[in-house]
Amino acid sequence: MQKAKLMLTSLTLVGLAALAGCSFPGVYKIDIQQGNVVTQDMIDQLKPGMTRRQVRFIMGNPLITDTFHANRWDYLYSIQPGGGQRQQERVSLIFNNDQLAGLSGDFMPGVSRDDEIRGSGSETRVTPSDSSKPQSELIERAAPGSLEEQIQQEVDSVEAIPVPTPEPLEPMPE
Repeated sequence: MQKAKLMLTSLTLVGLAALAGCSFPGVYKIDIQQGNVVTQDMIDQLKPGMTRRQVRFIMGNPLITDTFHANRWDYLYSIQPGGGQRQQERVSLIFNNDQLAGLSGDFMPGVSRDDEIRGSGSETRVTPSDSSKPQSELIERAAPGSLEEQIQQEVDSVEAIPVPTPEPLEPMPE
């Protein structure tokens, strides 16, 4: 009788220890985000010649300011959706005489990757166009009289309004 109790207790403990290491289906796993969120809109606002204060206003504080490279700010962002693959983005801003001189990293001008960064997983891909074909052959036209054609006509009739460039926040010392 004593051996049966000891055996039952030990099997229970071994079974509980084995279950503790298992992940049950349907268990919520949190998204893990680290670093600075950098979006394409933020990158599009950056212009050469901006001061460090203007860049900090747009981008926020850099994640890494290297003491050996004082003219470089690094912005890193990583997200790991619950149970998914880890994604990482990197942007480095280069300054020359306290003015933005250039940037490098995972963002390309004019290509939005915001949905991919947020983890919504859109299937938007940028493909290089075939320069041998005219642009009119590469674009599929909407069916006549369709809602898509009406929307396209409205978009084509809109006039672009130039956006004024802001004045520097600080006057340039001479």
